[in-house]
Order: sequence, then structure tokens, then C-alpha cells
Amino acid sequence: MKQSEIAGKKIAFIGVGVMGKFMVSNLLKKGFEVSIYARNKQKVKDVIKEGAIFCESIKECVQNKDVVITIVGYPKDVEEVYLSSDGIINSASEGTYLIDMTTTTPSLSIKIHQIAKQKGLKALDAPVSGGDIGAKNATLSIMVGGEQKDFESCKEIFESLGTTIVYTGIAGSGQHTKMANQIAIAGVMAGVSEAIVYGQKVGLDLNTMLKSISNGAAQSFHLTNNAPKMLKKEFEPGFYIKHMVKDLKIAVSEVPNLKVLTDVLEMYETLERNGDGDLGTQAICKYYE
Repeated sequence: MKQSEIAGKKIAFIGVGVMGKFMVSNLLKKGFEVSIYARNKQKVKDVIKEGAIFCESIKECVQNKDVVITIVGYPKDVEEVYLSSDGIINSASEGTYLIDMTTTTPSLSIKIHQIAKQKGLKALDAPVSGGDIGAKNATLSIMVGGEQKDFESCKEIFESLGTTIVYTGIAGSGQHTKMANQIAIAGVMAGVSEAIVYGQKVGLDLNTMLKSISNGAAQSFHLTNNAPKMLKKEFEPGFYIKHMVKDLKIAVSEVPNLKVLTDVLEMYETLERNGDGDLGTQAICKYYE
């Protein structure tokens, strides 16, 4: 699919939240016509002002569109928007590409792919990494599972949203790859928190400590971006704790008995039980207080 061929493509976008808003904005900037569905119109007024077309229902949003993109909260939300009687699969036109960018269970992605294929629809699981910063700057990492020819057809759309776009294999493989990503992030976030605790306990100047280690072998996105937020107690979500709990539970259900995974899941579950589920994942440092 060449750029000239997709410039006028019509996209339906469902899930206009923390990351979705930035993604819709970036698609509009690339010249796509974007229709959106959200339960609360007031919460998406900003992207409507940018040119997004608001729809009152999923059915209205996805009818006669070339591509449907979803990025919602939980597997149950994915199942509802795709498989309900007035959902995407029953409402989209034959030949439509369905791109689910939610982090959900691999088994659900496979199920959606199979049902979609029976109805002449082309489903891809394409979870993302990079948080709100990556969504805003169109620098997301996108892991795509499904038919390779469908991936190639949608590649220009992915390139409007991210910079690292990888075809990972058959349906569900995008989700499995995202699970590996979340396990790695979980370990890094816990390590950054413990580095800060160590620095506190031995009396280091923490800003100087971070400056010293941020460009060495310990360098990471989270050390650079989230460690300073930990020091300032800035816990606005780029990615919610409650969503990290959801992701890590999926990973545990696929491959149990991975120690770092289970330990960090327990930390985040403790924070969620304490009422911190709507904080950003950098609030893991609160576990050590």
C-alpha cells in the first residue's frame, strides 16, 4: 500500500484515552480521515477540534471504513467491542482491516482473528510499547501478529504511529511479544526503584546519582524518564498501575513461575489494593516506603 493510496483512507478509532488521543492526532496529521467512538464526548473534545469525526455508536463508527483501530483497557473490553451483537465484527464491511493495539490475551487475539477471517475481515494484533510519550511523539514500538500480507498493507498506518514496527508472526504472536516486553519493563522498574532506595540509605545526592549512571551500562528509558519522576513524587500516569497488573497477570497465566515477573506483579498488586491503581507505573517506588 503506497502513501498515495492511503492518504484518503477512512479509519475508525475506538479507545480515545491517554494514548489513543495522541494516536488519533498523529493519524489526522498524516491526512487520514478518522472517525472516533467514545462513551463521553466531552472527554474527546480536543481531538474533535483537530478534525476527528465523533460517532454515537461503534456500529456507526466502523461502517464503511477501510481500517478499524482499537486500544481499550482490558480483555473483557476487547471482547465486548469486537464480538458483541453491535460490535466491530458484526458491523464492519467485508475486507476491512481490524487492528487491535490493546494489550490483551493471545488466545483472545487468535479467536478474533479466526472469527474475523470467517466474515471476510482481516485482523491483526498489534500491541504497543512506549507509553504516552511514545504515543505523543509517534515513536511507539509496535509488535504485529497476523497474516504478513495484512501487516504489509497496514504498514503505512503503523509508521504514522511508531518508529519500531516489527512483524512477529501468526495471530497472537504480537501479544506474546508484548508480554516479554512487559516482563522486561517490570524488572527494570523494580531495579530503578531499588537503586533509588539504595542511594537514599547510603546518603547519596539522588539527582547526582542518576546523572552519573544514566549514560552508562544501566541506561534505560525508565532510568531517564521515570526515575526523576520518582524523586519528585510525580505519579501522573503514562501507563496505569492497574493496566500493568492486568498485563503481568496475562504473562503469568501463559508462563508461570518466572520469579522476577511474579515478584513485581505482587508489588503492583499491593499498590493497587492500596488504592494506587490509577497512578503511573513509576509509583512502584511507593512499595518501598
